[in-house]
Amino acid sequence: MLVAFSITPLGVGESVGDLVAEAVRVVRASGLPNRTDAMFTTIEGEWDECFAVVKQAVEAVAKGAPRVSVSLKADVRPGVSGALTAKVEHIERALTE
Repeated sequence: MLVAFSITPLGVGESVGDLVAEAVRVVRASGLPNRTDAMFTTIEGEWDECFAVVKQAVEAVAKGAPRVSVSLKADVRPGVSGALTAKVEHIERALTE
């Protein structure tokens, strides 16, 4: 499955980049395939391992923020792997045709 999520610390002022970096640090340490862009971090893995990483990332941010908002979108396709890169590669190929 793919899980795209965004974690936003609340109640800490305008600058939240350092706390968001703590969430990304958890994701990268997880060993799951991942990609971070300006709006979301996407991870690929099995249901339990993906949601464990999301929970750990939220907990890391919560250490520095009194409140945390989480937006999440999941693509559940049992038996499919490599979707994190395959989906983007498909679009790139279509754009060159």
